[in-house]
Amino acid sequence: MANHRHSTVLPIVDRRRATLESLRHTAAIMTAVRDALLVAGGLGTRMLPTSASVPKEALPLVDIPALVHLAREAVAAGVERLHIISSPRKDMSALLGDHGWLLERRPDLDPQLLSPFADVEVHVHIQHEPLGLGNAIESALDSINGPFLVLLGDNILLNHHTAPNDFTPSNASRQLVEHFQSNGLPCVGLLPVQPSEVSNYGVVRLDGQRILEICEKPSAEDAPSNLVMCGRYLFTSDAKTLLQKYDVATHGELQSIALQQHWMSHDGLLGVELNGYQWYDSGKPLPWLQAQVDHALRRDDLSEEFRSWLVKRLDEN
Repeated sequence: MANHRHSTVLPIVDRRRATLESLRHTAAIMTAVRDALLVAGGLGTRMLPTSASVPKEALPLVDIPALVHLAREAVAAGVERLHIISSPRKDMSALLGDHGWLLERRPDLDPQLLSPFADVEVHVHIQHEPLGLGNAIESALDSINGPFLVLLGDNILLNHHTAPNDFTPSNASRQLVEHFQSNGLPCVGLLPVQPSEVSNYGVVRLDGQRILEICEKPSAEDAPSNLVMCGRYLFTSDAKTLLQKYDVATHGELQSIALQQHWMSHDGLLGVELNGYQWYDSGKPLPWLQAQVDHALRRDDLSEEFRSWLVKRLDEN
């Protein structure tokens, strides 16, 4: 009788058929996005005199501080560590504290709003000089391994307008994480603006989802589209090495643009259109005042009474 030798055949990847895209996709699925950078290093000079004593990130959108909106958005995207980029003269201690004891006075409030950092690690990093976004990111990268989110501290993106007793965070960052896990490429959140506003932003030219060009503050005539970068990014782990290559001494405040252009000319940088969001800017008085009015008019607990008062008040003029 013939001897039969039995062996276990392990499944292997057919290297001849595997593409770079499929390998990247597999790696992205296996790589969780555990870190988010909340960039809050600016002094908020356009919000003086208020920002002289109160960090602009503490300014409320009606009744919830801007930084709380950002932190809960990042946690909702699945991150475990928040890295807050601050400046030497900014005191964030009160904003980062746990105020859960106040639930005794206001048991109607959603607990996450009084203890917004209770379920996440918080690390504060100091950007000693205002040298742009790339330099701000560099200040935290020694504490990060793997892909990470970046949220600009004066950009609030909301697709939910809920009251503080039933708070639902934005899922803008979650959308970026989902796109990364689908393709493994760095990506940037995009929103449409009016043609008259493109000169205030970084405007992109797309081929499908791939960003082919970033134009910094072009005129309406020169803008390649009306889609602009809106303060949400997901960067891959090679950002640290690339920011050393495209250093701030050479590129200045355009260091982060040089980083993104590198990805555009190599594996790719994707644009994620964030449809259905309201974009609120806490960095200047008039846009922030407009944000208060718009958000209040969209909140079920405020809209009817506030709208009635607003119409009456406008009629007085």
